[in-house]
Amino acid sequence: MRLATWNVNSVRARTDRVVDWLVRTDTDVLAIQETKCRDDQFPTERFTELGYEVAHIGLSQWNGVAIVSRVGLEDVQVGFEGQPGFAKPAADSLDIATPVVEARAIGATCGGVRVWSLYVPNGRELSDPHYEYKLDWLATLRDDAAKWLAQDPGAQIALVGDWNVAPTDEDVWDPALFEGKTHTSQPERDAFNAFQDAGFVDVARPFTPGPGVYTYWDYTQLRFPKRQGMRIDFALGSPALAARVSGASIDREERKGKGASDHAPVVVELD
Repeated sequence: MRLATWNVNSVRARTDRVVDWLVRTDTDVLAIQETKCRDDQFPTERFTELGYEVAHIGLSQWNGVAIVSRVGLEDVQVGFEGQPGFAKPAADSLDIATPVVEARAIGATCGGVRVWSLYVPNGRELSDPHYEYKLDWLATLRDDAAKWLAQDPGAQIALVGDWNVAPTDEDVWDPALFEGKTHTSQPERDAFNAFQDAGFVDVARPFTPGPGVYTYWDYTQLRFPKRQGMRIDFALGSPALAARVSGASIDREERKGKGASDHAPVVVELD
């Protein structure tokens, strides 16, 4: 089984690229992030025509996650238990902002693997409320994931997506530039490492070692041709799933050309 994750940065803008990539790479399951559309706007027919089933959650032109699978799509779950919401500042300072659970997580069982497509909050700035929201979001997901493993140590679980964390210095092209910023702060790295402490494994890294191996390059300042990127897209597998991994790759070629996403797909091969 070939499982992949890809932040496509607008599925409607890149439907042709995504569909062509699926056909060309013979991928069985693709977790998609940042679809940037409502459910009724998702180009479902383009995928079903190829034999894929689709699960998507999107509430607006922001966020949005999906799973497309040709090996089954069962027990779809929108959001994980206790998923935190984000309280956007109210227009009137006297109003109490109500936290909104965003379209950032969707799970489904595909060919016996419990796949979660995850779009972790960005965090924005260390002083921004979005940063605390990000840490809370990761901590809650980690607690849920640890429970899943405790309930069934043999469960095959894949936590895949855009984590918006660069867990080591080699995962950014210049660590000094990120001092005092999100994505590389110690609390964020600790939150990411907590998943590995709970038993999950970064299954792609052994096959795609760094330094200089990235999954994201900003559109500005010629970051991609200068190879100035970040590694923030990951596939974390439960022990039972990790034991099946026979290979992994980052499709850097898909970052090239007109209309490319600013992220590259991460692909995992399962025996």
